[in-house]
Amino acid sequence: MKKKIYGYELILDLDGCDKGVLTSRKKLQEYVDRLCKLINMEKYGKTLLPYFGENAAFTKGFSLVQLIETSSITGHFSDLWGRAYINIFSCRKFDHKLAKKFTLQFFKAKKAENRFLIR
Repeated sequence: MKKKIYGYELILDLDGCDKGVLTSRKKLQEYVDRLCKLINMEKYGKTLLPYFGENAAFTKGFSLVQLIETSSITGHFSDLWGRAYINIFSCRKFDHKLAKKFTLQFFKAKKAENRFLIR
């Protein structure tokens, strides 16, 4: 029996990111806008970009949620550690290598771990 594919997910854990990008609502909005255009994803609704977690230094920062017509793009950003944790999930194929390259460059990450899943 052949497995049916529901979707594709790129998981990125970035370290050594530019804190000026991680802590800027404007830059995070720019990231999601440019990424959606780059990988040809249609945004569904407005980007959610709350800043919270201020009770502990390691949880303080922005989170990003952008629904797309085929699923979602999410991100969580640590002010303290200069890290970004990003997931791009879509039930439509996308160029995950291009998305990874763009994301690493945008956040100026010094190190990155990534996984690409077919689900």
